[in-house]
Amino acid sequence: KYFEKSPWPSPEAVSQECGGDRVFLAIYRELAQRHYHTISRPSARDRIHGWKVYEELFELLLSEAQEGDNADDDSPFFLLPEWSFDILHEFLYQFQGFCQFRTGVFYNASKYAPGGTSAGKNPPAHILENLDILKQNMDAWAVERVMEYLDRFIKIGNSSDAPTAYQYLAIFASVTLSRLECLLGDYTSSINALAPIRADFVIAPPRGSEPDVTDMSAEEIVDSVFAAKISMTYHAGVSYLMLRRYKDASRVLGDICATMGRGFKSGTYKKIVGIEQFTKLYDRMIALLAIITHACPSYGLVDESVANTVREKHGNQLSKIEAGEEGYEDLFIFACPKFINPSVPSYEDALTVGSSTAHDAAYKLQVNHFMNEMSNQQSMMKLRSYMKLYTSISIEKLGRLVMEEDFESLLLSYKLKTQQIESTDEGEVHGTVMDIHYFIKDGIIHVDEAEKQNRFENYFLSQISQSADIMRDVESLSVEV
Repeated sequence: KYFEKSPWPSPEAVSQECGGDRVFLAIYRELAQRHYHTISRPSARDRIHGWKVYEELFELLLSEAQEGDNADDDSPFFLLPEWSFDILHEFLYQFQGFCQFRTGVFYNASKYAPGGTSAGKNPPAHILENLDILKQNMDAWAVERVMEYLDRFIKIGNSSDAPTAYQYLAIFASVTLSRLECLLGDYTSSINALAPIRADFVIAPPRGSEPDVTDMSAEEIVDSVFAAKISMTYHAGVSYLMLRRYKDASRVLGDICATMGRGFKSGTYKKIVGIEQFTKLYDRMIALLAIITHACPSYGLVDESVANTVREKHGNQLSKIEAGEEGYEDLFIFACPKFINPSVPSYEDALTVGSSTAHDAAYKLQVNHFMNEMSNQQSMMKLRSYMKLYTSISIEKLGRLVMEEDFESLLLSYKLKTQQIESTDEGEVHGTVMDIHYFIKDGIIHVDEAEKQNRFENYFLSQISQSADIMRDVESLSVEV
């Protein structure tokens, strides 16, 4: 209302209002610079300043936690779960933006090096200034420091004896670390980072809470912050997809897309702050599900309403893929996050040696990795369509139908390629992407189609949803008698 398009007052200007409280001023400084980043296009100095703000805040919070280990008070301060997530989420968002900015500056400067597209010309003053600022602050936003802070929050708050505020920070630091590992392309670590978010990690209400406030598990804490739940689910879905764990990806993405789909229909999400970003993430997750359900054509992977949405939004692209045209890459480019390169370039070489690496090399690397995984998908779908016609067929005959050379080796490689790890109530088990099973004996391929499970509840739920939509339309009609 008062500072919608202008910076907030400085911490020094408001220090008297809080009695000079260090924790309050550190959090206020983070909020002020976060607001400034939203209303302006941050420069190199602004980005470096952002790092120093978070460095000061995190060092203060971590030192307060260590000093308060033996105190009688539950915690030297308290943060709402939403605030805890917002701080850590913005921290990683600014790190991601800095990595992209740093890579872009180096790439633009390298154009003026010998052999560059602008060789022989003088680089603009802003490029020289940015290079000089980055060169003087090599340690700012270093990926090891970013990970260190997240790890320290997780270690301090990941116990039932920790103060409530630090338990919240530990939970959302796990969500943030999972997102970071996904952006770096370490998908296994991205999934492992979510280990602290479990049902048996119970957080007691903070001291002074109302009597009706009950204990909550770490999973319930994340679910209570809508932005955190979406961020965690989206990046976990991307990680599962890149690890070829298609059923796990469809499970986590399908559940939240079904929930969000109902929320959009009923209008319950209209008043949520940041709904535009949530809608974009929803569209990305639907695109991911289009890839997953096409690559892993098992029955009943997602709710019927979600499957209908996938067909409505991406049915044409999937039809082109089945016809032999390209389409996976466009879907993935639309759905994937903005991957980052965390390495610090040699700024001294920018104007002398240059760089042959594009500023979006990390992003292109992950796209190429995905396309390499999906390169044989067309042949696998063709193989599956023929196998569903037979219970047994000779290798030679099927090879002629599929028209592939060295077919037996290809068949065995497909068998290995379609294996995946699946999460169940009993733990992780080995499963398969395809909805048929086959083995080779004496030159004969024996095929056993997986038993289909009739999911009648999906039909009834879809009919109930359609009936509710009809009744809502009828009630909205104005009838004059």
